[in-house]
Order: sequence, then structure tokens, then C-alpha cells
Amino acid sequence: MASDMELWEYTLRIGIAFFLGGMIGFERQYRQKSAGLRTNTLVSIGSAAFVMLSYAMTGETGDPSRVAGQIVTGIGFLGAGVIIREGANVQGLNTAATIWCSAAVGSLVGAGLYSYGVITALAVVLTLIILRPLAMYLSRRKEKHTNEDYLEAHYTLTISCNIEAEPQIRPIIMEAISENDLQLQSLKSKRDEQSGNLKFEAQIISEGRNNKHIENFAKRIGSDRNVSEIGWILTKTNFN
Repeated sequence: MASDMELWEYTLRIGIAFFLGGMIGFERQYRQKSAGLRTNTLVSIGSAAFVMLSYAMTGETGDPSRVAGQIVTGIGFLGAGVIIREGANVQGLNTAATIWCSAAVGSLVGAGLYSYGVITALAVVLTLIILRPLAMYLSRRKEKHTNEDYLEAHYTLTISCNIEAEPQIRPIIMEAISENDLQLQSLKSKRDEQSGNLKFEAQIISEGRNNKHIENFAKRIGSDRNVSEIGWILTKTNFN
């Protein structure tokens, strides 16, 4: 690509990078991950801009691949920021890998390889959507094997939120239960006279002792701005 790139061509590539990065980020935002719509879109746009800048600066004699290599290195630091270690569990690896892929999509578009960028973006989105149920299924089988002495476990969750937010919180609770393959036994709500908030009490049943899914459930509910407090306790386990 010549150093005197036309403005319309630059705008086109930035626009495509914006669209593809946003498509990837939409899935992450929908899952309420730390790096969502804006982060993946910005990474894609920035990568495309850097690749085009490298071509403009080096022309036909330089090596623009060096800039692409620096993009990969820089994204590594950005991805490390979304990885969180909690005890023996590590969270954020999928989101970090998604940011890395968004940079690859932006780099392809910046180099003028539009079709390759589109194919890569579609592959990333399909991987995040289609393989997620399979990964959850395999995780459940592993946890079920680990906890094979338990037939089922009963949990009690308490949630405190603004009383006006009850119509919004109830659907979120039901959705989070479905996402984590849990069974709702009962759901009660009453107003706390001291705080004035609405308190939910949910009785939940899980196949085996499944603290990880219960914690994921709690995080999903707790991420709502109307929720002020959430907690859970294992109340009973039935043995085989």
C-alpha cells in the first residue's frame, strides 16, 4: 500500500474494524465481562490504525510486520489486566483471548485483508457462542464426578435491592439460575423495615455440591447496580 492512502480508504478500513470489533465485543458485553463492547471495538480500531500507520511510514521498503508484532505484545499487557486469580481459580482467560483476537481482526482489516478479517471475526463470535454450552457441559461432568458422593445440595441465597427494582431483579434471578443449570425450589421477597430495601430469599437445588456455579450465580446478580447485598450458604446435602 502506498504511503499516500486515500482518505476514503482509511475511513473504510477504520469503519470495518469498528464494526467487526463491535460484533465481537457485543457478545462479551452481553455476558457482562470486564472487557466488553467498547474495549474490543477500540482494540480493533487501534490495531487497524497502527498497521496502516506502519505501511504509511515504511512504504514499500520497510517491514510493517514489526508494528504488528508490537501490537501483539501490547495486547498481552492489556489482556493480563482482565485475568483475575481467586484462590485456585483463574478467571478472565476467555476475555483476554478475545481481546487478542480483536487485535488480529483489526490488523487484518488495516492491512486491507477485509475478507480474512470478516472470517476471523465470525470464527471468534461462533467460538464464544457455540462452544460455551459444550464447555459448561464438560465442566458439569467433571464436577459431578468429583462430587459423586452427593446426590444434590441445597443452598439459600439472600439478595437485598431497591424496592423499586423488584420487576427487574426477578427476571435476572431466573435467567442466572438457568445459565448455571440450577433448580429453583422457592423464591420469597419481603421489605426490610430497618433499611427499607427489598430482601429476596431463594432456595436453590444443585446436582452435587456445586459452589462454583452458586458463586457465578451470586456474581451475576450482584453485578446489577440495584443490588446492594448478596450472600449464600450451603444448607443441606443429600448423599447417594
